[in-house]
Amino acid sequence: MTERLQKLIASAGYGSRRWAERLIEQGRIEVNNKTARIGDKAEITDYVKIDGRKIDLSRYLEQEIKVIILNKQAGVICSNLDDKGRKSVYSLLPKESRWVMVGRLDLNTSGLLLFTNNGDLANKLMHPSSQIDREYAVRVLGQVENEDLKQLIQGVELDDGFAKFNQITFGGGQGANRWYKVVLKEGRKREVRRLWEALGFKVSRLIRIRFGEIRLPDNLKANQYDYLKPGQVKSLLDAVER
Repeated sequence: MTERLQKLIASAGYGSRRWAERLIEQGRIEVNNKTARIGDKAEITDYVKIDGRKIDLSRYLEQEIKVIILNKQAGVICSNLDDKGRKSVYSLLPKESRWVMVGRLDLNTSGLLLFTNNGDLANKLMHPSSQIDREYAVRVLGQVENEDLKQLIQGVELDDGFAKFNQITFGGGQGANRWYKVVLKEGRKREVRRLWEALGFKVSRLIRIRFGEIRLPDNLKANQYDYLKPGQVKSLLDAVER
């Protein structure tokens, strides 16, 4: 059975589909001693090399799908490399596998981050077609009126297109700073912050607390991780197979 080359590479745990596609575009992947091109298909028995080193596509047949939940602290970056020497989320993870991040959080956002050893699962979870809830606790500076909340539910035109919250609930607080819980179904860059800023409000704190059915545990301390239980992993698999 043949599959898209980038899907096989991701399923075998070498990286995300997007990562594999970039390598194909750069001419760094060979299949049976021929330079691969976007759209090529392969079988797990094919001889595949990345940067001249053979990889084992059959790994995905025996690889147990693992997912890690990390409670990211503000100030930690979601990148492997940083010329400013800041701490990376990847330095906090166990070294037993190559982990693929499911979405990102910006520098000043804290909370739930998921990582998996299965690049194909990561790709499906991040794809807009999956329509998976992302819930955030957000502290907003300013007097928010009911009309503002209605506008955020109806939608706002941002620089990169129309965006909206699917749900907003009051989360407590008084005076200038108030907490809200917001839900959206996509993960565009700084989307939560930009939606509030479009109406003139400043976000003073932002925490991701839920991804699909996975909630950030109360007992998971900042910059600590834990493995999802098999039932939780299954809920993620079910979410992308609907």
